[in-house]
Amino acid sequence: QVQLVESGGGLVQAGGSLRLSCTTSGRAQGTYDMGWFRQAPGKEREFVAAISRSGGITAYGDSVKGRFTISRDNAKNTVYLQMNSLKPEDTAVYYCAARILGVAQSPAAYNYWGQGTQVTVSS
Repeated sequence: QVQLVESGGGLVQAGGSLRLSCTTSGRAQGTYDMGWFRQAPGKEREFVAAISRSGGITAYGDSVKGRFTISRDNAKNTVYLQMNSLKPEDTAVYYCAARILGVAQSPAAYNYWGQGTQVTVSS
């Protein structure tokens, strides 16, 4: 079992930056492949980024490519999502998720989820 806690959300102006963190407890984070998803009101949960347990493989959703960067520090049991050039359409609750069997883009593929952190981008 693993527990996930997101932090770093907040209110930012368009064009600004935020860095989200996801800290895990329980089993060592290096056991898991990790992902970030987001969900805006009235919309389905959307894939943002994913990273393999070693950090050697990353994947990004089309809407964030070139603006967001996922990284991890297994010694700190923390995964990061650096978000630059933020747009109002990036406004959502951002969730961290973990799975064991490789990088994936479908929310259904992930076994463990955090509670989410709100990101609001003003125009």
